[in-house]
Amino acid sequence: MTKKRVSNSRRRRGKPTRKRSFFSRFGGTLLKLMLVLTVIGGIGLIYLDAQVRDKFEGKRWALPAKVYARPLELYVGQQLSIQDLKTELRGLGYRSVSRASAPGTMEIASTRIRVATRGFVFPDGDEPQRRMLISFNGKQISSIKGGDGKPLPLARLEPILIGGIYTKENEDRDLIRLDQAPETLRQALIAVEDRDFYNHAGVSLRGIARAMWVNLRSGRFAQGGSTLTQQLVKNFYLTSERTLARKLLELPMAVLLELHYDKDEILEAYLNEVYLGQSGARAVHGFGLASQYYFARPISELQLHQVALLVGMVKGPSFYDPRRNPERATKRRNLVLQLMADGGDITQAEMISAQKEPLGVVKQKSLHKGAYPAYLDLVKRQLREEYPEEALNSEGLRVFTSLNPIVQERAEQALIKTVNRLQKRFGKQVEDLQGGMVVTDPQTAEVLAVVGGRNTRYQGFNRALDARRPIGSLVKPAVYLAALEQGYTLSSLLDDAPIRVEMADGQIWEPRNFDKQSHGQVPLHRALSNSYNLSTAQLGMSIGLDNVGEMLKRLGMERDPKLYPSLLLGAESMTPFEVAGIYQTLASNGFRMPMRAIRLVTTAENEELSRYPLEVEQEVSSAQVHLIQYALQEVVREGTAKYVYSQLPASLNVAGKTGTSNDQRDSWFAGFAGNRLAVVWMGLDDNAKLPFTGSGGALRAWTDFVKREQPEPFLAAYPEGVEYHWIDEETGYLSDELCAGSRQVPFIAGTEPQREVDCGQKDPIKRSLRWFQQWFRQE
Repeated sequence: MTKKRVSNSRRRRGKPTRKRSFFSRFGGTLLKLMLVLTVIGGIGLIYLDAQVRDKFEGKRWALPAKVYARPLELYVGQQLSIQDLKTELRGLGYRSVSRASAPGTMEIASTRIRVATRGFVFPDGDEPQRRMLISFNGKQISSIKGGDGKPLPLARLEPILIGGIYTKENEDRDLIRLDQAPETLRQALIAVEDRDFYNHAGVSLRGIARAMWVNLRSGRFAQGGSTLTQQLVKNFYLTSERTLARKLLELPMAVLLELHYDKDEILEAYLNEVYLGQSGARAVHGFGLASQYYFARPISELQLHQVALLVGMVKGPSFYDPRRNPERATKRRNLVLQLMADGGDITQAEMISAQKEPLGVVKQKSLHKGAYPAYLDLVKRQLREEYPEEALNSEGLRVFTSLNPIVQERAEQALIKTVNRLQKRFGKQVEDLQGGMVVTDPQTAEVLAVVGGRNTRYQGFNRALDARRPIGSLVKPAVYLAALEQGYTLSSLLDDAPIRVEMADGQIWEPRNFDKQSHGQVPLHRALSNSYNLSTAQLGMSIGLDNVGEMLKRLGMERDPKLYPSLLLGAESMTPFEVAGIYQTLASNGFRMPMRAIRLVTTAENEELSRYPLEVEQEVSSAQVHLIQYALQEVVREGTAKYVYSQLPASLNVAGKTGTSNDQRDSWFAGFAGNRLAVVWMGLDDNAKLPFTGSGGALRAWTDFVKREQPEPFLAAYPEGVEYHWIDEETGYLSDELCAGSRQVPFIAGTEPQREVDCGQKDPIKRSLRWFQQWFRQE
């Protein structure tokens, strides 16, 4: 009985439990933790894998829009000097050699240039690489022959890349394919950065061990031991900070990258991603752009010593900057060449020859990319009217403009030279003298050049587009044109007498002539050519301010002018670009043509997006404008701008108008020839008084530009309804060419004077005597 109870009791208590050891409990926890970490790690790897593939297979880089100048077209008979062609080719980075055979080379003789072009993919078709022999006769192309000796009717050089529209990060790159890079670039990178690149799976254990030893000895992250793949991951996906967390993340991403993509794909991405310097605020990424930035030529044209320099800079673009630290850069380049020779990539002889070469880096000021900030500013403004910012700085659009680098250079030189001369003459009074210039083709309204200030590469305030200053007497052609529409003629006599106008606020407007004199009765054309203020004010008040304001808008002014009496003498403020728009209409016979800087926009794949054709609208009668053109030619022949013909040949017919604002704070000149129109402003940013007028400042810069440019002469069209008559200047009546004081003046048919003066020309004897005197007259 007792036994049975004991057995039942033991059965109820069960087996005695064994106490679990510490290691047993820790092992279980560790196993669970490892399972959790494995799951988390797996999820993390899946996420990393998605990130790696998503960016690498998508749009890898935000590509800025590329902005090109106009391509230089070459044809027989073209007005182009051998010096102009040399300037263009040097801007494109062509090398002068003894025999031009490789693309991007030129061979120069006294009257001809042999060129091996690079070719270019234009929107309207490919221009192939070709060899050409271009011969010159003076300042004209006399013949163009291809490599086979046959004549070429037309050829185009590739356009100069003048800049881009960048992201907020200011990154810039020119994408290249691996097969576009010299084989020496691949060899140099592997020799210096990752000798086992084609053998490892993204991570080099040997490199990591070496880096760990160096870091332990130095007590800091002094070396990374990274493969090219790891460097790409760091630059492409991560940051450059030296932290353990970043390094640990870099390793699996490098392995994942190698799992999905082959070595050449990874190397090509590296070539386009690596950081290689800084151009102002713009970061230079990739060997394609670095080749242009340091050597002004495509990557395919680099020589061994140049490739070695770029590869050497990967370690520290700032530390080995060849422009700031040439000795340091040379040592680094030579080390790269030594490593290539040690690895058998080049021979000892090739190494020694390359090490003797100079660095060959071009001066930063000689680069055309970034050399035209004022023009690029205009392009950006016109683009933003149609394209969102994101498309402009990330889609790699190609923008073809009308910028003419040769014209731009001449405009810059003319302005700078004139500013320097004036500073030398007037000293501290004009120490901070500034200027702006806009040049167009009046036949097409294309903007050829924009100068935003005397520091032509300054990317700040653009005086050509933003310096809104009183235009002075540049407004007068609009006043006189409005008067012609109301029945006045060029021979109408105006009263150049004092005038007082009481304003609405009680103030008195009382203008004066520049010479502080009154000139009595003067013909309308003479009042304009001599820029008389009193006769202009009298005329403007008689025809009405509203008519003058309307004329300004018809000519091209976008804003509503302020209709005060001072408008008649140029109190209205405008920019040089706005003034150019008005004079563009005057130069093109009353046809208003919006000024265009952009010709065409395409996608990165060369698909056309936008074309900007010529737009023409008749705003003012061609016959009336012809009369004003006559007076503007008189301005430069006999009036306030007669300085022009002390510098230009009499056969080069031009027209224009000087302008000086109130208190002599602004110096202006706007003028045109047959195929060039230029507007120049000069002044001080603080609006201080100048020691010269429009004829003493802006006119000098304009004349210097035209002297360099040598444009076609202005030949005024002879519109229907215009007749020329001889008139007597003193009375404004009809006269005869043999009469003293007579001149031939255009009139709208039916508006010529009805009265006639008799100076004896009707007497046959006197007429014969007058003819005899004219024939033998001493000049």
